[in-house]
Amino acid sequence: MTDQRLEKIVSVLLIAGVSLSALIVLSGAICYLWQHGNESPDYHEFHAIERKYRSIQGVLGAARPSDCRGIIQLGLLLLICTPIARVAFSMAGFALERDGTYVLLTAIVLAILLYGLAAPH
Repeated sequence: MTDQRLEKIVSVLLIAGVSLSALIVLSGAICYLWQHGNESPDYHEFHAIERKYRSIQGVLGAARPSDCRGIIQLGLLLLICTPIARVAFSMAGFALERDGTYVLLTAIVLAILLYGLAAPH
């Protein structure tokens, strides 16, 4: 695998991830406006996001056609996972090129990203 080929595949991965994420968020937003478009917002009291939308498992469980916020959250989660997939794919590409230094550095970056995503907050 050449560097140019790896760059091309990674760019396609990023474009596809961002595009799919935008499509999911847009469909969730349309769904949300369809269900709640006539409601007037209450700005006098702050309402935090529901607990089910605060974890990966919660978002995956909530993302169904009847839960528009869950669909939006799923799109945002996919957007967050896109650069993580890019780092993972880059690590695999470096491994195919047998470049141990970059595999190690990329593995460290990937571990930090996965910890940041999966760690309880």
